[in-house]
Amino acid sequence: MPYVNIKITREGATAEQKKTLIAGVTRLLADTLGKNPATTVVVIEEVDTDNWGIGGESVTDLRKK
Repeated sequence: MPYVNIKITREGATAEQKKTLIAGVTRLLADTLGKNPATTVVVIEEVDTDNWGIGGESVTDLRKK
């Protein structure tokens, strides 16, 4: 049973985009690795930009620049 965890910033995707992402990742694992889509788990975690840092700065601060 494959388990895929995807982390994105909280405002990064619409509900429709997330549905498409889940379906696409599931299809990719089936096509590439022969995994059963019925047992493939995809979790999307949304992280607040205050809690996501790049290069020592929060994404919130980086986006203000």
